[in-house]
Amino acid sequence: MSDETKPSTVGLISLGCPKNQVDSEILLGELRRRGHAISDSLEGAETVIVNTCGFIDEAKEESIEAILEVAERKGRGVERLLVAGCMVNRYGEELADAIPEIDGFVGLDDLRRVGDVVEIGGGPPAASPSHAVFDHTAPRVLTTRGFAYLKVAEGCDNPCTFCAIPSWRGRFRSRSVGSLIEEARRLEAEGALELCLIAQDTTRFGEDLGLGRHGMVRLVELLLEHTNIPWIRFLYAYPTTLDEDLLRLMGSEERFVSYIDIPLQHSHREILRAMQRGGSGESYLRLLERARRHAPDIFLRSTFIVGFPGESQEHFDDLLAFVREARFDHLGCFVFSPQPGTPSAELGGRVPRPVAERRQRTLLEAQRPISIERRQRLVGRRMEALIEGVCGETEHLLEGRHQGMAPEIDGRLLINEGVVRTPALAEVEITEAHADDLVGRIVGPRSAEPEARPTAAADTLPIG
Repeated sequence: MSDETKPSTVGLISLGCPKNQVDSEILLGELRRRGHAISDSLEGAETVIVNTCGFIDEAKEESIEAILEVAERKGRGVERLLVAGCMVNRYGEELADAIPEIDGFVGLDDLRRVGDVVEIGGGPPAASPSHAVFDHTAPRVLTTRGFAYLKVAEGCDNPCTFCAIPSWRGRFRSRSVGSLIEEARRLEAEGALELCLIAQDTTRFGEDLGLGRHGMVRLVELLLEHTNIPWIRFLYAYPTTLDEDLLRLMGSEERFVSYIDIPLQHSHREILRAMQRGGSGESYLRLLERARRHAPDIFLRSTFIVGFPGESQEHFDDLLAFVREARFDHLGCFVFSPQPGTPSAELGGRVPRPVAERRQRTLLEAQRPISIERRQRLVGRRMEALIEGVCGETEHLLEGRHQGMAPEIDGRLLINEGVVRTPALAEVEITEAHADDLVGRIVGPRSAEPEARPTAAADTLPIG
């Protein structure tokens, strides 16, 4: 920073998925390293960064609305508006033309240059896929309570016809194992009680490092060996690359939580073929059965797309029957959103939006009693829970999660009895089950502390 450039107070709006959240934390870390102050709100922020998501139409609309909201504040406290993230790599030039109030852009490969953009501005990069990988040397400011995301890879090589993410996130590329262990240790030192391993295609981790199908198993084993983090989970399993050894590890290692988020997208073979995804409803049911056999206490989440081009009522009925038989603990459903430049955007047989939205409501309504039943079976059980802090709606409740609830997507465990300094792990008795949340009371500290383990220097760990 030059003598003429004074530090700025920066606020950040982070939109989209946890992978984007890690990028936001790197942006904040780099800004703090450069001497800029970080504001917890937009009030008092001279510079505001909007880290955008470009996954589906609703996400793009939310990103644009956030940009326009900040643009209206310019000259009334906000002096600079920067835009970062996925939409920069895909629509940067269009954003620059449409919203001239934007003072600078931070592309996916330019996270560590954000200080320069804050200080001198900069135009959008040409539309192009990302190619960088940020490792443990990138500074981060954690924005989570009690847990931390660890991004194990960037990009994606899967040919899903509905997804444009590879066009801006780039080809799949794993981080080195040594770098991940080093960052995990740092996150543990900063107080993380849970580590969530994330990527666009997490179960393919290590293929490009020569680890074959067992890269994620090897990584989790090393994280268990070289850290004492009580909970380790991974998110976003791809059904055809899910290593069965991961399921075995879940069943045998208490710290590797028995939870899988496996976005299946559909069940009918014809729709899956049009999506260029392998498998079928029958093979998926067998996969879920194996997961439950290896890890009997496992919690399962999946996500589906309705209204994909060519989806008939018969196809949807197949999906409805599949969901009823699979009995997921948690389920999400999206209406198909055609993305420019993807093969599915050119397909015929487009399902009318009202029909697709009706199917979405029907699927979620079919899942609702299943989710309630899956929650009700927990009433009376004592479970280890991560108590994250005071409830956002009332100071009279604490909130947290048990192991079967991933951060920010699977509801909350509300605590109405007991006190603990947060964030902390505690033993909780589940007393009530509702459609979205659970209620419980703290009955004691966690049952056992993890055994202390020796740690090796990061540069002695294998990188492939």
